[in-house]
Amino acid sequence: MESEEEFEFQPVIDALEREDIDQFREQFLDMHPYDQTRLFTDLEEELRMRIYRYLSPEEMAEIFEKIEIEDTKDYLFEMQPFYAAEMLGEMYADDAVDVLNDLEAEQLASYLTIMDDEAAQEIKDLLHYEEKTAGSIMTTEFVSIRAHQTVIEAMQILRKEAPDAETIYYVFVVDEHKKLAGVISLRDLIIAEETTLVSDVMNDRVVSISVGEDQEEAARMMKDYDFLALPVVDFQNHLLGIITVDDIVDVIDEEASEDYSKLAAVSDMDSADRNPLQAAKRRLPWLVILLFLGTITASLIGQFEDTLNQVAILAVFIPLIAGMAGNTGTQALAVAVRGIATGDTDKENLRSLILREAGTGLITGTTCGIVITIIVYLWQSSIYLGLLVGVSILFTLVVATLAGALIPLFMHKLKIDPAVASGPFITTINDIISVLIYFGMATALMQYLV
Repeated sequence: MESEEEFEFQPVIDALEREDIDQFREQFLDMHPYDQTRLFTDLEEELRMRIYRYLSPEEMAEIFEKIEIEDTKDYLFEMQPFYAAEMLGEMYADDAVDVLNDLEAEQLASYLTIMDDEAAQEIKDLLHYEEKTAGSIMTTEFVSIRAHQTVIEAMQILRKEAPDAETIYYVFVVDEHKKLAGVISLRDLIIAEETTLVSDVMNDRVVSISVGEDQEEAARMMKDYDFLALPVVDFQNHLLGIITVDDIVDVIDEEASEDYSKLAAVSDMDSADRNPLQAAKRRLPWLVILLFLGTITASLIGQFEDTLNQVAILAVFIPLIAGMAGNTGTQALAVAVRGIATGDTDKENLRSLILREAGTGLITGTTCGIVITIIVYLWQSSIYLGLLVGVSILFTLVVATLAGALIPLFMHKLKIDPAVASGPFITTINDIISVLIYFGMATALMQYLV
């Protein structure tokens, strides 16, 4: 039975299989670009090769801009080099840079060499910016006008340059030195009197971002200010480019995927590895580190061998206490990383954060401690053993909560990605802490347990 998507695309596929160019172009170009991309990526290579013959590089560029970056390399290498280079030149410069950044240096140089000189230079200007900065995701295809121009002059410039601009909803104003002076919305420009000076209707309180700033900061600013475009400037406030909302959506998706990867202690989860060897290579580094940390936990338990020999029942509660510490730490970690990502943590001072997390740990620890004390007492008929396990849970949960919240915060202060404090990492650290607390108290209270 055909799926709804297959039924929807079937007439286009049929025309492609019949090699009916006119029918294919008529139906395919009438589709939404997103649907064009879905169809293109679902086709077999043989049919995709026909699409390269039936579509111009300019038409293909619109499709290529919507393909996931990690998939573009395979499609790019299917094309004839001159066709691919021309297509890259027709793409918005920031999107072309994203594709080219995924290539080897020799491949990159090859495409730039055969590309149109103007397009190649525009791409080269963006390629030298450090990855994951505002400069690396900005586009230089925008419309700017001068403050001393009249509205009618500005509209003439807009009509001329709009076809090549990525967005025209905001028009940025520069002075004679090309420094950012203000911004005017398309709406305000349309309704203003033709003879009015741009400087009289523009908003000079314009928000911008430095070219070297992290892309996460750009995403946060666009979210906070509800912008459709954000101007990018250098240290002297020269307007270099703009970041559009579609690029920020990609950044948010990329950063969320990256943080989730780190929280799960996996190096990269951008794409599902169908090759077991590749999947193992991504996961092994963290697993080896955690393995060594786990041996520390094991050696600590070995240090309390005498305690275990005298009261063997203590071993039963090790997984319980270690598991509770790991779970609590991971919960606190998730809240902390989210707070750092959204900027909420920056608005809160360290003292109030410590007090809040300590209070949370105290409440959860006390509740869980009382419950487990009653359970152990009813099970083992030993109030001292129950109190030992209950108080150990109390202290462990307080410490684990603080560790889960403060470790990523300190990493953030040191300019280290807090997501590196992954769930498994925090869990293992808290295992070590919980074992020390549990057996330390057991050793101190040995006379009541024997």
